[in-house]
Formats: sequence, C-alpha cells, structure tokens
Amino acid sequence: MAGNSIRERILLAVMAAVRPSVEALGATLHRSPTVAISREQCPALVVFPETEAITERANDRVTRELTVRLVALARNVAPTTPETEADRLLTAAHLALLSDGTVGGLALGVREQECEWEVDDADAVAVALPARYRITYRTLANDISIQG
Repeated sequence: MAGNSIRERILLAVMAAVRPSVEALGATLHRSPTVAISREQCPALVVFPETEAITERANDRVTRELTVRLVALARNVAPTTPETEADRLLTAAHLALLSDGTVGGLALGVREQECEWEVDDADAVAVALPARYRITYRTLANDISIQG
C-alpha cells in the first residue's frame, strides 16, 4: 500500500506544530470541520487546506504550492475582547508554524500570505481571524508520496 502524499504529511505536520501552543491557550484545534464550531469549542483554531498549484516542472520533479488557511475563532468572553483572544491565538499559531520553515523537512519553505478580519454580531460577538500561508514543496511527477 502506498504511503500518504507529501501534501497530507505536511497538513498533519502543520496540525502537530500548532497543537501545543493552541492547547496551552485553552483553545481547541480542528481540521476542515464540516459543521460550524460551537460556542463551547471556542476559542478555536481551524486549519483548512485551500488550494494547491503546480508552479514548476523539471524533468521528473514537480514544485507545488499548498495554500493553508488558519482561522482563529473567539467569542465575547470577559475579561478580554474576542478580537484580542483571536489575535493571541493566531499569533501563537503563526510562531509555531514559522519556527520551522521546512515543516519538519517536508517543505522548501513557508510564506505568510494575508490576514483578514471578520466580526459577526449574532447572539454574542464572534470573531474569525483568518491568515493564509503558502507552503512550497516538491514531489516526483509520477508519485506524490515521494519528495523530489
């Protein structure tokens, strides 16, 4: 049976990298949830793989760019504001992710792309603070489970 793709191994490594700092802040960690994160699960950090593009082909090697979105979720809980809580969570995740620019030796590099703010005044103020990162890696053209 073939091993996991380098992409999947990178996603698992991202989860493992951010988990200690997320949990140290009392937050939960989720990957690509199919249902909304509940109030009880907040604060939370959610990891979403968004896109992957092939940027270069050289002989039997393919360079790929995987875009991963980290979303810090927080609700209005005293004594901090949800914006402050979400920022603290995303700051910790950013530090954890970028402390090893090779994602455990699987990637050529990690680059921060953008950040945006979403505030919702539903039954209580909720903040979603998404940040995108581009992870560049290389595989063989005919086997995405082998580094190139």
